[in-house]
Amino acid sequence: MAQELESPPPLPPAPKIFIIKRKKAGHAGHHGGAWKVAYADFVTAMMALFIVLWLMSADEEVKKAISAYFNNPSGPGKLTGTAAAGLGNALEVPKDDMKKLAEKIQQALMSVPNFRALKDHVEITITSDGLRIELLETDAGMFFESGRAVPTEGGTELLQHLSDELGKLPNNVLIEGHTDSKPFSRDDAYSNWELSTDRANSARKLMEAGGLRPGQVAQVRGYADRQLRHPDDPQASSNRRISVIVQYLTPPPGAEKPPEEKKGG
Repeated sequence: MAQELESPPPLPPAPKIFIIKRKKAGHAGHHGGAWKVAYADFVTAMMALFIVLWLMSADEEVKKAISAYFNNPSGPGKLTGTAAAGLGNALEVPKDDMKKLAEKIQQALMSVPNFRALKDHVEITITSDGLRIELLETDAGMFFESGRAVPTEGGTELLQHLSDELGKLPNNVLIEGHTDSKPFSRDDAYSNWELSTDRANSARKLMEAGGLRPGQVAQVRGYADRQLRHPDDPQASSNRRISVIVQYLTPPPGAEKPPEEKKGG
């Protein structure tokens, strides 16, 4: 009997192939964005520190201005950042910086009607006394009626605009009246002394009604022809003038100090 052939053993099952896909993570994937938040906090803290240090070293005027701004950022005054514009708390014009103040006043006066006709007769200079604003007369009478202490329409408007600007400052104001050397023939009892003083006093009344703070006018002076603008031409019309002086808050370096009053024994 023929030998039966044995069937080969069954093949083992084929192994299963598993494919594993791994995503490559970025370098900072495990950190996320936390470092950005920490860095922003650090920068903010440093900025706050520098602001505090700056405020601690700032002068009192700057501190008052910043305080006024944060108390009322939309204050009703013309100088944004304070509800008390008349107290001079704004940062726009440093109160002792007379050059910037002169520019600001010139811009304000440009809004006066017919200022083109007046501008050649308004002179603003910086002196040891402060900012001097002079209104120079003409033969016909530009700011005051000829021979009288009555302001003209143009003089009234200009003095009112000027007082509106100066009333925002803490500086005191002096007002002076000057005449030429022509004898005053209207009345023997009324001379250039009276006329210069009366004109200065009329300007004071107008300016106090127009915007100057109570008590802001420190002095009213009448000089007659004792301080001529043109000594070589004592009868020139420009010797007749009103001078408005914005005093320094503190005397400039080198300015003469007023003599101390002697105390009684």
